[in-house]
Amino acid sequence: MRQATLQFKTRIQNASITNNNVEVKKVVLNVMLAVLAALVFWYVLIIGNMVFDIAQRRALEKEALTLTNEIGNLELSYLSISDSIDLALSSSMGFKETKATFATRKALGSLKLDTNEI
Repeated sequence: MRQATLQFKTRIQNASITNNNVEVKKVVLNVMLAVLAALVFWYVLIIGNMVFDIAQRRALEKEALTLTNEIGNLELSYLSISDSIDLALSSSMGFKETKATFATRKALGSLKLDTNEI
């Protein structure tokens, strides 16, 4: 067991952590460039979505303004038409005046409410 431990220690000491090989530098450079390209793509995507959302919001604001104006015009026409409604117009359209009947409650005959018995 001691011999295996000694061999392991000598191999670790002889191993070179840094490698001056040109291939490793190229791989690291390529990975860094790929990450940079991915970040640029992500940035462009986010900015594009923001611009699209701003343009869509402006279009919706214009549509809301148009609908608000249309509602105002409809309210104005409603008020002008409601002023012209009277009893003669309703009778010419076939409406009849009715007598109102109301529901009544019978008096509580046998129950005395003013006595307070405990």
